[in-house]
Amino acid sequence: MSTGSRTAAKVADPSAVAARPARAGAPLAVLLWSSGLLLLLASVAVAVTIGPARISVPDVWSAVAAHLGFGVSDLSPIRDGIIWNLRMPRTLLAAVCGAGLAVCGTVMQSLLRNPLADPFVLGVSSGASTGAVVVVVLGVGGGAVSLSAGAFVGALLSFALVLLLSHTLGGSTDRVVLSGVAAMQLFSALTSFVVMTSADAEQTRGVLFWLLGSLSGVGWSEVALCSAVLAVCLVICLAHARTLDAFAFGQDAAAALGVNVARTRIVLLCTTALLTAALVSAAGAIGFVGLVLPHAARALTGSGHRRLLPVTALAGAIFLVWVDTLARTVLDPQEVPVGVVTALIGVPAFVLVLYRTRSTS
Repeated sequence: MSTGSRTAAKVADPSAVAARPARAGAPLAVLLWSSGLLLLLASVAVAVTIGPARISVPDVWSAVAAHLGFGVSDLSPIRDGIIWNLRMPRTLLAAVCGAGLAVCGTVMQSLLRNPLADPFVLGVSSGASTGAVVVVVLGVGGGAVSLSAGAFVGALLSFALVLLLSHTLGGSTDRVVLSGVAAMQLFSALTSFVVMTSADAEQTRGVLFWLLGSLSGVGWSEVALCSAVLAVCLVICLAHARTLDAFAFGQDAAAALGVNVARTRIVLLCTTALLTAALVSAAGAIGFVGLVLPHAARALTGSGHRRLLPVTALAGAIFLVWVDTLARTVLDPQEVPVGVVTALIGVPAFVLVLYRTRSTS
């Protein structure tokens, strides 16, 4: 009997893996969730007020209430348009992207048992980049296919390649990671080749800005689509919370606890890939959110995923709301790609994670 199996044998009921810590930490979890939700609402309201136009928090609530059918706003059409059509969808999409990427990172780090895994380890980001470049630069689709649609298709093709490679190589977690690295390099090379051979200077600049992550110009359609995908994927991940707890003991232990390892891995990898593809197609490649935020959330809640996943989602949403606010205002009127700001913040945190991983290995 393997070490993981002996460990698993000590647990009579699989639900006991998460039930006892969940009961013990329930008051803390409720406090974190409620505090995080209030902080997120306040962050969104305040972030919308920041910019060249003078807008107050009461103006934001007034515009939102009027558009939702609760009363009439006395704001001018210009100020109402700035709030409702420009800043509010952008801020909400930043929250959705931050929450989604953080949840994906949490699931992948647990599923692959790799503290350095993030949503882009499956090559989804590189595939999305290639799809977007093919549409914008080569004009595939004749104008009928948008950049977001091209990015989404490219992301799914990249993930399909990863699944095929990892299945051919045996399907273990290290093979999944290696397949993702191979797909990442392949699609990055394809993107560079298309840009170098076919793009003009203006197209190259636009593609580069999108590849670094950008929330400019987004509308309510992107917010609605990404929010719907996030809601579905978060429900699926929460439904597998105890299964993810079992993976903490290793694959052998999870199997001994009654977990269908292969099926669970496929379901959760497909879920995170779909969510990442939707977010990347709308906002570009925003790195380090899914790598850093799960570790910060674990420091607050512990490793139980029923508590960890909602807290991580709220932390990621708050984080990216303020990162995007900084990106669009720090060099006003010029805008900094969101991915640049997350990298500047995330690299030191990444180094810290590396040191902690080395000290505990």
